[in-house]
Amino acid sequence: MSAAAKTTLATTLLGTVGIVIFVHYQQKADKAAMHQGVIRDMEQQRIKRERQADFEMQRQLEEEYKKVQTVSDSSEVQMKAK
Repeated sequence: MSAAAKTTLATTLLGTVGIVIFVHYQQKADKAAMHQGVIRDMEQQRIKRERQADFEMQRQLEEEYKKVQTVSDSSEVQMKAK
């Protein structure tokens, strides 16, 4: 083989190996990013469930308080005072 052919072969092999390594690490990075997205979505769902549970608890407390005490609109009170 001539020197030019050996150089071309070596360059092609190095380029191919470099591309394969780059694609491998890029796929790993993409997979890790996708996994982080899943984790973030799960965390958002957990927060949403907690907020919904807090809302339900507050709604139940409001209903209990309305049964025990009389609640009137503040605008009605102000109008009666005038």
